[in-house]
Amino acid sequence: MQDARAPAASVTAALHDVAGLGGFFDLRAGGPDDGWHPVARSYATGFTDLAAAVARLHRTTEPRVDVSIAQLGHAARLWSPVLACAVLHGIVLDLEGLQRADDGPALRLPRPAGRYADRLDDGPARALYEQVTGHLSALAEGLRVKVAPRLLDGNSASALAGAAHALLALRPAVRGPLTALTTELLDTGRLAGTGVLTGPDLAFRRVSCCLYYRAPNGSKCGDCGLADRPPRRATRRDTSVR
Repeated sequence: MQDARAPAASVTAALHDVAGLGGFFDLRAGGPDDGWHPVARSYATGFTDLAAAVARLHRTTEPRVDVSIAQLGHAARLWSPVLACAVLHGIVLDLEGLQRADDGPALRLPRPAGRYADRLDDGPARALYEQVTGHLSALAEGLRVKVAPRLLDGNSASALAGAAHALLALRPAVRGPLTALTTELLDTGRLAGTGVLTGPDLAFRRVSCCLYYRAPNGSKCGDCGLADRPPRRATRRDTSVR
C-alpha cells in the first residue's frame, strides 16, 4: 500500500497558506511552546474559561447559551483549516496533539502532520469527519452544562457549512470539489440530518439553533432553523473572545 503520509514541510506550508485566508482558517503551525496547552485539558474542564468569557462578552444568563456559543466557535476553528487544507492542498490534517492558547480560543499544531487525500482508501470525507468529530465529542463529554447533543451536532454542521461558504467566496475556482466534499460530509455520521445546503453559494439551513438569539443583544443567525426565511448566505459569527 502506498504511504499516504505527507512530509511535515508540506503540511506546514499548507497551514501557512490557508491561514492567509483569515479568521477561523488560522491554525498555527509549530513555533514556541510557551502560552499553549493540550486542548484535551480544556475538553476535560468543559471549556469553562471560554464559556465564562462568552458570558461576560454577551451578558448572558443561561450557561447553556455560553457553552453552545463557545463550542460553535471551536467547531469553526477546527473545520475551516481542515476543509481548506483538504480542498486546496489535498492534505488531510492529523489533529492529534492539538493545542489551545492559554489566553483564548486560538489553536496550534506543534508538530504538523497529515496524509494525502488521494492516497486514502476511503477518500478524504470519512477521515476529515473522524478528525473533527473526535475533538468535538471529547469536548461534549467534558461539558459541565447539559446541552442537547443534536444542538451540538447542528453547531458542527453550521461551522462546516460556514467554512465552505467562506472558502468558496475566497477561492471560487474550487467550487466543484468543495461542493462535493461538503455535501458528502453533511451526509456523514452525526452530521446527517442536521440541515441542508440551500444554494450554489453553499448557504445552509440547519434544523436546530445555536441559542445566540437568547443573549441580550443576540439574534437568529442566517442559517438558523428558527428563522422565517431561507438564508441567502451562510453566517460566520465569531462569538468567542479572542
